[in-house]
Amino acid sequence: MASIGFVGLGNMGGPMARNLLKAGHQVKAFDLSAAATDAAGKAGAGVAASAGEAAKGVEAVVSMLPAGQHVRQVYTGKDGVLDSAGAGTLLIDCSTIDVDSARAVAAAAKAKGLAMLDAPVSGGTVGAEAATLTFMVGGEEAAFARAEPILKCMGKTVVHAGAAGAGQAAKICNNMILGISMIAVGEAFVLAEKLGLDKQKLFDIAAKSSGQCWSLTTYCPVPGPVPTSPANRDYRPGFTADMMVKDLRLAQQAAQGAGLGTPLGAAAASLYGLFCAAGNGALDFSGIIKMIRGKG
Repeated sequence: MASIGFVGLGNMGGPMARNLLKAGHQVKAFDLSAAATDAAGKAGAGVAASAGEAAKGVEAVVSMLPAGQHVRQVYTGKDGVLDSAGAGTLLIDCSTIDVDSARAVAAAAKAKGLAMLDAPVSGGTVGAEAATLTFMVGGEEAAFARAEPILKCMGKTVVHAGAAGAGQAAKICNNMILGISMIAVGEAFVLAEKLGLDKQKLFDIAAKSSGQCWSLTTYCPVPGPVPTSPANRDYRPGFTADMMVKDLRLAQQAAQGAGLGTPLGAAAASLYGLFCAAGNGALDFSGIIKMIRGKG
């Protein structure tokens, strides 16, 4: 079992750290929230006073942070992870951030002689709790081989996507598909309602036809057809609309940097932005059907 520093104990990071503990790893945890750090301590983790301290004397560091600027600060800031980690420490950032930040921090780690991976996740808080996350990993093959056993304690699927930044690229491309498809599914169900077509009948047909997709069969945005979907619990989130708009904007930022137009991605980012601006950011992203109905 490994000794692991864990930085960032929010809705995703907290349960991920607990799953490492359940797997028998030693965890030294830090979060800016004293309550989150205390909760990790009660679950069996050692408590660190800073991100740098969490990186001292461990075999690996895992981080789950809100945005690129936080990752840059935690890793490259004074007395941060790169200043504190010992030789041979493996660095794994599971945050969803911009590709440029992921590559910049990986390059800074390499300059210090440290291997770093970007390993953003899919699966939301439900997957974090159940240890069924999907990890999309960017970085060197040797570092991936070291990280895979650690990541498998927190997730069900671990995929090496390529070089540094490839994990982030995979995440934002995947979530652009997800955001667009959820809007399409929502529009179809609202149109069906207006045309007098029963929602279960539409689901039964589309789920076995060319309209089939994850947003329909696993996360259907209307109550009933998929009992486990957030639509059946007033859109309490597995993955919030705020997080979706963040990822869609990251995709747009990357597309602009690559000189590529993604009109459907841009439209999805705009629609989710409007939905969140109306006070719905804490709802599950599938709740955008409320806005499609004219009620959000």
